[in-house]
Formats: sequence, structure tokens, C-alpha cells
Amino acid sequence: MINPFKPARALIRGVQKETYDTTTYTLSFEDARVREEFAFQPGQFNMITLFGIGEAPVSISSDPDEGPTFQHTVRHVGNVTKALARLKVGDAVGVRGAYGTGWPMELLRGRNVLIVAGGIGLAPLRPVITQILRQRRDFGRVELLYGARTPADMLYTPQFPRWQEEIKLYQAVDVVPDGYSWEQRVGVVTTLFGEMESQPADTIVLTCGPEIMMKFVVKDLLTRGFLSDQIYVSLERRMSCGVKKCGKCQIGPKFVCRDGPVFAYAELMGLSEGVLGGVAG
Repeated sequence: MINPFKPARALIRGVQKETYDTTTYTLSFEDARVREEFAFQPGQFNMITLFGIGEAPVSISSDPDEGPTFQHTVRHVGNVTKALARLKVGDAVGVRGAYGTGWPMELLRGRNVLIVAGGIGLAPLRPVITQILRQRRDFGRVELLYGARTPADMLYTPQFPRWQEEIKLYQAVDVVPDGYSWEQRVGVVTTLFGEMESQPADTIVLTCGPEIMMKFVVKDLLTRGFLSDQIYVSLERRMSCGVKKCGKCQIGPKFVCRDGPVFAYAELMGLSEGVLGGVAG
């Protein structure tokens, strides 16, 4: 896009309810040229515009190889995302992007991979999972540890059986409401570390979720012998422009919209603001 601040019109091609407050939207650009030129990497995000309402950064949750459509899994918690919940197939939104750094897919090849996700944090990691499934022989052992507040808050559960054909999936929830049948772990996602096979040797870790969750994930992994440059996190900050101009997402010398949102934890340890609580930093 010539003007980085001008969104391109995209049409909603599909609406899939994931949970009571989370929806996956399938989009495609209206303009054929934009549609053909659009590309992204797992872990990048778009700025989604609701005309007359506002704009919000949302991670891309689909496989980059599945074009010409792309997907965003959206939790309806703010003005823009709540307005998005009222739209239907055929309605238009604005899209700018893709922005930011992605997950280190080339670094993962030939390595073991540990993915730790919490709640909506599974959305920006789903493209990694689908890429691994598509090219399974290029990766070593893959384990996914996924935690959510309740069973009803878990994303993509219909896809779990397919994922489990190729990767090891561990699940945990904070609480199990009355009336739910739950046979997996009850507790925070780090309680699953005792069940996993992943060890520091030749393993890369990808984690995304609430910042407090990632703080304890990183802390626990460091005590288990993982190194700070083996652990990659995806940060959420108040991103506004997406192109390192407004400064709203700045953390010390880093701009989350341009230098992130994916960072090796080693990059964050010396920042003065104590990202992720300054664990081991």
C-alpha cells in the first residue's frame, strides 16, 4: 500500500463463532491487486478499521498459504471489536498491514518446538501450528500447552483432533463450572510443565497470552534450564499507527508494532520498563 495509513477495503467472507465472546472472521480484499499482493508471516498483525468507529490491531490467525482469504480471531472487548461483532458476511471493514515481526519459522526447522498459549493467545500461534502440520517432516517433536479460564473459553476445539494426529496437546483450565465434564488438568498453564517431554536441548519455545501468564511461563522455563534466546514471546501493547510513528507502543528503544510483537526474551531482559515483570532481567 502506497499510503501506510490508508486502509484497503476487505469484505467479510465468513463468520465463525468460537466462544461466547470470540469470533473468527474470514476476509478478502475487495481490490484484486491488493488481494494478490497481500502476504504475511505467522505472528504478524493487521490494523482493522471499522469505518466511523475506529481502528484496532488484531493478530492474523490463519495459515499464510491459505490465500486469497485470511482470518482474524477477535475477542469482543473494546469499542471496535464490539462493533465488529455486529457485522455479517458481505459487510466491509478496512485493513492495513501486515505489520510487525513474525515467529521465527526458519529457526524452528529441524528443532523441537514447545508452544505455550493462554486464552486468545492461541490465535497468533495457530498459523505456526498449521504450518507445522503442513510441513511436519521439517520439525522435530512438537508440544502444545494450552490454558484457558474455563472449557468454554478454549478456542478452536473442533480442530484439536486433527492437531493431535501430529503434535502432543496438553490442556488446562483455571476453573470448571458446574455442569461441565472435564478430564484434563485444572490449574494454570504452567502446571502442565510437569507433563511435557520438552527439554532445553535443541528446543525453541513460543508463548503468547496474558502478560502475567507469560511472566510465569518464562520464569519457570528459565529455572528448567531454557535460555533467554530460546524463548520467543508475543507482546500486546497499545499499538496505534502500526508503522513506528506515533510512539504509543514504545518500550525503551523498542517499538512493539515494528520491532515486535514477537521478541526473543533475550531482547527484553535489559529494558528499563521491566517487560514481563523483569523476570531474570
